[in-house]
Amino acid sequence: MSIPVTMCALQQTSLTGPQDLRLITDAPVPSPGQDEILIRVAAAGVNFADLSKSHGTFGDGPQPPYLAGFEAAGEVVAIGAAVTDPARGATVAGIGTGAFAEYMVVPAAAAMPVPAGWTADQALGLVVNWPTALAALKPLGGVTAGQTVLVHAAAGATGQAAVTLAKYYGATVIATASPGKQETVVALGADHVLDSRGGDIAGEVLRLTGGAGADVVLESAGGATFGASLGAAKRVTGRVIVYGLAGGDAAITNWELVYKHQVHLIGLNLGLLIQAAPQVFGEVMRELSGLVAAGVVRPGRPTAYQLADGPKVLAELESRATIGKLALVPPRTDGQQPFVVQG
Repeated sequence: MSIPVTMCALQQTSLTGPQDLRLITDAPVPSPGQDEILIRVAAAGVNFADLSKSHGTFGDGPQPPYLAGFEAAGEVVAIGAAVTDPARGATVAGIGTGAFAEYMVVPAAAAMPVPAGWTADQALGLVVNWPTALAALKPLGGVTAGQTVLVHAAAGATGQAAVTLAKYYGATVIATASPGKQETVVALGADHVLDSRGGDIAGEVLRLTGGAGADVVLESAGGATFGASLGAAKRVTGRVIVYGLAGGDAAITNWELVYKHQVHLIGLNLGLLIQAAPQVFGEVMRELSGLVAAGVVRPGRPTAYQLADGPKVLAELESRATIGKLALVPPRTDGQQPFVVQG
């Protein structure tokens, strides 16, 4: 197939939020560098990091105007001079720059083959949500059978992955979700589901654990929920893994760590994990591949929208109105068939 010179893409034009995403039709199609591949995007994943970037709160985030999105899956249509794998024609999922577009460049080493029998859109999450949940639970959280795990935002893509994995590893799972989303979390096997928008979460966790607290807390909410996470963790040995700040920033003092919240506080940023501890990330991805082969990790079912609906979808994500994985599907201006939109 021929590769066009320009393409449709979503461009972020400010740092005041996703309402300033604009659909453009003349974005240059990128060319892969020596160690990179070019994929024809079948579907792009929508993540909270996209919101952080649009508000300028993402660490070392891009400056506008920039092509938004970073997670996509699709067909490899061109490869750099030093690339031997994956080959042209392969279907992969990967992380790069400018995923909300018809084409995206991805480092070849960061491209994951879409599992046999899966479609490209079903693989969204394999390079972001599942590795984040797995890294938080195992190498950082050290979860073992019989322990208790508290998962915030359990109806989201990473939250659902965390509930699934924690149950697989033999943990008792206490999850939080808003009332309209709790049925989804229960279906995943959560042992207890608490209302994320009201009540004493820390108190309920202590009650459910006989006063002991949770061994591992997966903290992605931030804001006021951060204090509940600290209060819910087991004293001295409890691990609070912080990988998101969807509800805003939060603070803790050294006085509180000594006299109030004697817990292990661990920060997780997947991009930095890949760069600073590639051996750990390699272990995570090998474990994930085994879980895919064993059927523990199954094909995803993202809710997909047209690329032009990106601002609306991100606004709904920001207002906590969504469940599970979200995807944007680019229009096809190159004569190829688009992925069928589900939602």
